[in-house]
Amino acid sequence: MKARLNIQQLAPDAYNIVLELAGYIENSGVEKKHSELIKIRSSQINGCAFCINMHTKDALNHGETNQRIFMLNAWREVNLYTPQERVILAMTEEITLISEKGLTDETYQQAQELFTQDYIAKIILAISTINVWNRISVSSRTQV
Repeated sequence: MKARLNIQQLAPDAYNIVLELAGYIENSGVEKKHSELIKIRSSQINGCAFCINMHTKDALNHGETNQRIFMLNAWREVNLYTPQERVILAMTEEITLISEKGLTDETYQQAQELFTQDYIAKIILAISTINVWNRISVSSRTQV
């Protein structure tokens, strides 16, 4: 696939705002493993090769294992993820696929049992932010 356009060059002010949001998330206290699982899983769902490539490398650099990355598409079928990670992955899928059912009451209740309201807010922002990046990269055909 051929790249279409460079949004960073064409709309630098808007692009920089998204960068600032991503920077906020990175410095917000969301655990790196949580952040990278969110980024990889959302990017898998959205078919964003650029982001999958970037964030699997980042996850490995932050101590994630190959096996957990390889099994991420099947996270419900394996016992490789903590209860907190499983809720985060469920939230990631439900928010990324928001038109299907949105963040369900069941998943939100599970999140409330494991996380503070502040951490839940940051998880939602992290999921929303990677979805913005996925949509920019897929639509503009950002090259790996």
